[in-house]
Amino acid sequence: MSAELPEYYFRVRENGAFVFRVDTENRQRRIEMDQIAVVNIRNGEIKPHGQRALSEQDIAEIKSWMETRAATLAARDVDDIHRAIDHLNLTTHWANSRATDAQLEEVTDALLLAMHDLRSVLVRKKADRLIQAREGQ
Repeated sequence: MSAELPEYYFRVRENGAFVFRVDTENRQRRIEMDQIAVVNIRNGEIKPHGQRALSEQDIAEIKSWMETRAATLAARDVDDIHRAIDHLNLTTHWANSRATDAQLEEVTDALLLAMHDLRSVLVRKKADRLIQAREGQ
């Protein structure tokens, strides 16, 4: 553990975090974490915990964390899609080289429907972008 702890700790949850102020300046030299807020990334809401009033520094730190967290989650989304592309390629290889007739029978309809749905969405979105680009010129 590093000698210098951060002033704030963010316990991540599905749509945000619980925000704690970290305190090591006490008699017992123990790490104390005092919850000061709850953050919702989706709607940008910052709720003070209990009757607590947040300082300008608290709010600035929380907003900075929210921006960083949103960027991290966006990067993960794109990475997940790149992984899905890899899985599609691996699935193609499996279906072509190793899958038994029974295995193919089990997954073919679900895969075809999912791929048809994905293709429809991608084609529609691509057409929308092309139309917007043409209108923007």
